[in-house]
Amino acid sequence: MRFTSEQRLDNGVLEREFTLGEIPGTLWTPESAAPAPLVLMAHNNGLPKAEPRLVARARYTAARGYTVATIDAAGCGDRPRSAADEQTRAELRRAMRAGEPVDEIFESFIGPLVENAVPEWRTTLDALLALPGIDGPVGYSGGWTALGISLALAEPRIAAAGFFAGGYVPRALREEARRVTVPLLFLVQWDDEGNPRQRALDLFDAFGSKEKTLHANPGGHTGTPPFELEDGCRFLDRHLK
Repeated sequence: MRFTSEQRLDNGVLEREFTLGEIPGTLWTPESAAPAPLVLMAHNNGLPKAEPRLVARARYTAARGYTVATIDAAGCGDRPRSAADEQTRAELRRAMRAGEPVDEIFESFIGPLVENAVPEWRTTLDALLALPGIDGPVGYSGGWTALGISLALAEPRIAAAGFFAGGYVPRALREEARRVTVPLLFLVQWDDEGNPRQRALDLFDAFGSKEKTLHANPGGHTGTPPFELEDGCRFLDRHLK
């Protein structure tokens, strides 16, 4: 892991850009010198790690005493995208503009992206936990719910997860959700234009966690109320500290 830049924010959080092989990432560490639990903060496919809403969540969470990390998985941010991926994205945009069903396009597209992303996230986790000042347990927080399900199943170091039900989850992973047993906080925007409400509720019901909490708020995909940041950190406090 090679750090390429750093800046100290007004709240004392240290923000550093890094590269790990071909993987670009950002690491936020709190001001305290004590080892801090680690939160992996993933974003929806295609968005960059510098997406303002993700950065705001990461900075807030780090100021609450957590080390936070995110990466651009393959095909996200500025990382190269294959011609096939670009063709699928174009077909998806065309179908959405035309009001046509898009589930089958998502099915053929999201599954392979998740399969490719999981090994990179696990490699990143190995490198992060080898750094001084970063400690377990590990939490997951992000809008890429399909990735979060796969990581929670593949990575025993993840002790709790916060999912935002704003992304498509392939049918196979909806079935796999029954094997997810870590404590779970599940956020739903009641009027999310890209994620049907009933599908999100069915997914919440499928999770096998004995402790799982659903927070539902009115509004569209990007309308999650700011107070959910505080509630999310209280959830992390219960399970990571």
